[in-house]
Amino acid sequence: MSGAAPLAGIRIIEIGHMLMGPYCGMLLADLGADLIKVEPAQGDIARSIGQHSVGPHNAYFASLNRNKKSVVLDLASEQGQQALGELAASARGLITNLRPSAIHKLGLTYEHLKRWNPGIVCVALTGYGLEGPYADRPAYDYVIQALTGVMQITGEPGGPPAKTGYSAVDNSAAIMGAVGLLAKLTQGQGGQVDIAMYDTMLSQLNYLASAWLNAGEPVGRYAESAHPYIVPAQNFRTRDGWLVLFITHDDFWRLFCEELGRPQWLDDPAFATMDARRRNRERVVPAIAEVLADESTQHWLDRLTPLGLVVADVQSLESALASEHAVAREMVVDIPTEDGSIRAVGNPIKNRGAAMPLMRPPLLGEHNALISGGVRR
Repeated sequence: MSGAAPLAGIRIIEIGHMLMGPYCGMLLADLGADLIKVEPAQGDIARSIGQHSVGPHNAYFASLNRNKKSVVLDLASEQGQQALGELAASARGLITNLRPSAIHKLGLTYEHLKRWNPGIVCVALTGYGLEGPYADRPAYDYVIQALTGVMQITGEPGGPPAKTGYSAVDNSAAIMGAVGLLAKLTQGQGGQVDIAMYDTMLSQLNYLASAWLNAGEPVGRYAESAHPYIVPAQNFRTRDGWLVLFITHDDFWRLFCEELGRPQWLDDPAFATMDARRRNRERVVPAIAEVLADESTQHWLDRLTPLGLVVADVQSLESALASEHAVAREMVVDIPTEDGSIRAVGNPIKNRGAAMPLMRPPLLGEHNALISGGVRR
């Protein structure tokens, strides 16, 4: 028999828009939190992004706002502030991704809301933090990728700077926000959690930053998305496409060489060890590439996968969503609505034995009754 979802009974307020704040809120809502999304009269701008919908439900908005309730408040009015305070009195947390000036102006900080509830945890998801020389600069995912070095290290050598293929900064900061909120809830104290997109991406450059900070080694780009330290670990062309090969230690290297019929690579000082392969990348990679280019991607998958080697073909998002593994992991879900099902990506956090909610995204202001006498229930 299924038990309660992990965050059942915990009310969280979300005052966010677009991606970062709503994704943070949805992660918590998927885990059972009673998520109250506060929107302005015109609604979250995400309700109008893109051209796809299921009935009245915008597909972009639906991908980030299931399992939530929506109330409309004018937070710039006295009445809106009163309603916000009453919601805060019944909540354990508040998430917002407005700019710092708006966060302070609208009273979305712990310092402002603690009079209503000293135990509330307020999470600010901003570009550069609530304080600091960049605090009130406008920030979007692309800009943060540019300013933290992510764009500079992405792409082929000699090519232009490139962004990641998806909103890596927004999504990563959203996850950090959920972790920060849950950490404070576990501590059992209210307070302010300050999450910056800028800080998040610098943190995720961990070992690359460490090489520069401790040894002065600049970050470079490597052809075919190669790893800076591990060789071979990159994309290789095959006769009909691409093969991703990632050999992390010398036992795997031995299996690889034997399967390819290249025992001489085991004795060659430039090839024999992990450190030697890194130092002799310019010899090792072309030698491997010449062999792999002669056969199809599937040929190499059939030969190398049974050996336990880390190999994969490069798939599209469409094929990944249709894969048997995505199905087995319940990573594509159907959310019922009055106008048919909304198909969406599932939650990656699997809590076996816990009842996980799956409700359609709310219509704008659908739960306004919560702010007319019901907020304390």
